Amino acid sequence: MFGIRIADNGPGIPPAIREHIFEPFFTTKPIGKGSGLGVAISYQIVTAKHGGKLLVHSGESHGTEFQILLPLF
Repeated sequence: MFGIRIADNGPGIPPAIREHIFEPFFTTKPIGKGSGLGVAISYQIVTAKHGGKLLVHSGESHGTEFQILLPLF
C-alpha cells in the first residue's frame, strides 16, 4: 500500500466528534456554514472507489493526523 499522511499541531478532535467524523452531514459548524460532506465524500472515494483506507488519529492537545492508504496495483 501507498500512504499519505496529513497532520497538524492543533488542539485535536475530541472522541465524541471523532467517532462521527466519516458520517455524511455530520458537522460541528453552525447551520448554513458547512454541509458535513467533505470528509464523508473523501472517505467514500478512498474506500469504495479505490479500495483503500482513510484513518484519523487524534488526541486532545496534540493535533490530528489523517492517513490515506491506497493499494498499489
